[in-house]
Amino acid sequence: MDLLTVFGNNVRKFRSKKKISQEKLAELSELHRTYISDIERFQRNISISNIQKIANALGVEPYKFFLEE
Repeated sequence: MDLLTVFGNNVRKFRSKKKISQEKLAELSELHRTYISDIERFQRNISISNIQKIANALGVEPYKFFLEE
């Protein structure tokens, strides 16, 4: 699996565990909803600062987004 796929799957997994929508995650991370959607569909490269924003919003350590199950 490539890194975009691993990252996108993990964002979706952690978001689903918190039971929040893409829209709510976007609001909490100060990003646009379509940006979150693109990440979860493996369509978007993401900057380190945005990885940190999403991690903070989800209460997850950033490195966990890169762990393949």
